[in-house]
Amino acid sequence: MTVKSKIKESPGDRALLTALYIICVILFVITLYPFVYVLSMSISDKRYVLDNSVWLYPKGFSLEVYKMIFSNSDIWTSYYNSVWYAVVGTAINVVCTLLCAYALSRRKFFLRNQLTFFITFTMFFNGGIIPFFVLIQMLGMYNTRWAMIIPGAIQVYYLLIARQFLQNIPESMHESATIDGAGELRILTRIFLPLSTPIIAVLILFHAVGHWNSYMPALLYLPNKELQPLQILLARIVLQNSTEALKDLPGGMDRGTYFIQIRYAVIIAVILPIICIYPFVQKYFVQGVMIGAIKE
Repeated sequence: MTVKSKIKESPGDRALLTALYIICVILFVITLYPFVYVLSMSISDKRYVLDNSVWLYPKGFSLEVYKMIFSNSDIWTSYYNSVWYAVVGTAINVVCTLLCAYALSRRKFFLRNQLTFFITFTMFFNGGIIPFFVLIQMLGMYNTRWAMIIPGAIQVYYLLIARQFLQNIPESMHESATIDGAGELRILTRIFLPLSTPIIAVLILFHAVGHWNSYMPALLYLPNKELQPLQILLARIVLQNSTEALKDLPGGMDRGTYFIQIRYAVIIAVILPIICIYPFVQKYFVQGVMIGAIKE
């Protein structure tokens, strides 16, 4: 016979729980509404956009503005650049971070604490934008794709999280593999990496989102429009003078409506890939962050 134990909740506990649920729902609505509004504006019929009658759900239905922006070669060039930066940059980030984190997680590494201190020091003190800009020029990376990737190949915060995660793996596994004659690279690839799926997923997620949303490095180091990512194109469309943005419209389309809708359509086009990818790695997210929590 199974006896089910149930903790009795006091009226105060139930009231607190109800209040938390209400707060969560309110925060969910506040967070979701801007996205729903932007999506509704981008697919509504242009006459409803013009009279500003769309406030939640779309009125009418039109994909005309999407056909226009995706027929523009600038969009596809920027898309290619953003995908390139996200894929190549994330791969370099993850490889460099895990290699460095593995070395710093080994307790027998005699410079472990000293290097960790100097790496952590850079989180709080740096030379600023101008010295960094000069450094990029001196290294020959200005106006090249590598200016978006190499300077941020290792980010200290994620390095410390990965270091702590690898450090939590029992040392006995490393010692057993060493006794069997395995080298450090073999131990890392055959033992530690298969056990590190959660933290790898977290690194991929954060770095990919960071590269996809990167704006300032491209603004500073990429004057060539052929190398600029989607964020720069989005900034030009949203912030520049409307007459300059609307110079190639088909005849008969309202210029004001076009300018309003194209901003919303480009915003959706920019954020949609990340929204589609996130569900596939979300299940590892909380687990990886919690296990990799920084502690000493």
